Amino acid sequence: MIGNCYPIAGDASKVRFLKSLPYADTRLVLFQAEIYNPDDFDHAIIGCETVLHLVTPKRHIENSQFKNITDAALAAVKSAATSSIQSGTVKRLIYTSSLSAAYPVKIDGCGFKDFVDETCWTPPNLSFPFPDDNYKDHVNSKTSVEKEILSYDGKLDVVTLTCGLPGGETILNHAPGNMWVCISQFTDRKEAYNALKFVEDFLGIIPVVHVDDACEAHIFCMENPSISGRFFCPSGYVSTADIANYFQKNYP
Repeated sequence: MIGNCYPIAGDASKVRFLKSLPYADTRLVLFQAEIYNPDDFDHAIIGCETVLHLVTPKRHIENSQFKNITDAALAAVKSAATSSIQSGTVKRLIYTSSLSAAYPVKIDGCGFKDFVDETCWTPPNLSFPFPDDNYKDHVNSKTSVEKEILSYDGKLDVVTLTCGLPGGETILNHAPGNMWVCISQFTDRKEAYNALKFVEDFLGIIPVVHVDDACEAHIFCMENPSISGRFFCPSGYVSTADIANYFQKNYP
């Protein structure tokens, strides 16, 4: 996005690697913010034309004002949406969602759809053998927040992008967590493999997307003169067996 002439605001500790990119010295603006302090986002949003909401808490902060990560995430997105509307400059709010919000159960709750698309929503209080409460909390959070943010459509353009498991090259000096998930069958990282298997068990398939394509999808939604609603952007669907067979064939 910096290369496409967009100024970026963010947490310095999380985007430090961006400072090495061309034009970062003039297009990168950093703000200190904490998702458990939803009012922190107001000063970062003022003056913007487009707001991209990418963050979801992974672990609950004990003794906070919120009872769980869903409450914290909802408060943050409500604050971001309200600040966007009141700013007078923001025209579009883009939220990065997750396919965990798209459990392909039929509307009557009996059986599953033959496909996963924008009509699929994970029902509240879903009866599913989650590996632990963290997975359950994440699914509830992503689903609740995506529905909440879409409720602001009409007051400004709201777009939600439901991405698959991202993979591909990185400019980081280490492999990010999502990459460890992608290659977890060939490592000793049990937690990463459990995450991969959960996606397959939950959806019946693993939606994947190249990180470059996910970034381009966000930029497309920024630049399109008229767009709103919910969009899926996986570029393919694979199984754990497909991944294993690919690596066995190409990297024996």
